Amino acid sequence: MNTSAKSVRFDNHSMWIELSDGRTLGIPLAWFPRLLHAMPEQRQKWELSIAGIHWDELDEDISVAGLLAGRGDATHSTGIAA
Repeated sequence: MNTSAKSVRFDNHSMWIELSDGRTLGIPLAWFPRLLHAMPEQRQKWELSIAGIHWDELDEDISVAGLLAGRGDATHSTGIAA
């Protein structure tokens, strides 16, 4: 089954995503610095895409599959040396 996002909402610390299978994910905004530092009005300008959620103004794309796997922002290095 391909689970997709149906809606997105925010509180001061989290992004809440309602999924097509009935689950709701609570994601810490700290996982996504662009969203964390965005103005509330910018956060509300999301669009659903085939893979997840897109914020054009913030240049942010978040996949539902990544969230379900527990992944945050993949554009930042962890700072851990290999």
